[in-house]
Amino acid sequence: MKRIESFKINHLVLERGLYVSRRDSRDGAETTTFDLRLTLPNREPPADMPALHTIEHLGATFLRSHERAEEIIYFGPMGCRTGFYLVMFGKLSSEDVYTLVIEMCDFILSFAGDIPGATAKECGNYLEQNLTSAKYYIAKYKSDLEKYKNFTYKE
Repeated sequence: MKRIESFKINHLVLERGLYVSRRDSRDGAETTTFDLRLTLPNREPPADMPALHTIEHLGATFLRSHERAEEIIYFGPMGCRTGFYLVMFGKLSSEDVYTLVIEMCDFILSFAGDIPGATAKECGNYLEQNLTSAKYYIAKYKSDLEKYKNFTYKE
């Protein structure tokens, strides 16, 4: 079987960052998948599920309400719980979405109140939310992203 691109990344040296994971094209449509790496794989514990779930709800709500909403295809957590994938239309770079990701972080950090979509009618696991933990991970991510601007995978 073909080895998928994300398994070719050296997770032993991967830092918090905003990386282009892959680009795809089909029938004239270009897409870019971004790797928003929140924790240091295999060197820090992965993010806890309630925090990831809250980031997913708030991040998706922000992105689909943003002026760039038409470009958004998907935002969701990685199975390894060390980050998120953001899939967008267009042949984009990390620099192209940096401001958008920082704005999303600011939205999450300033959020107060009920988590959007966190009711039994709207979500299959609505009770598993933790805004305090979500803000912890996002604050760390934003700080490192602004400080280091890690946009390129290391070998």
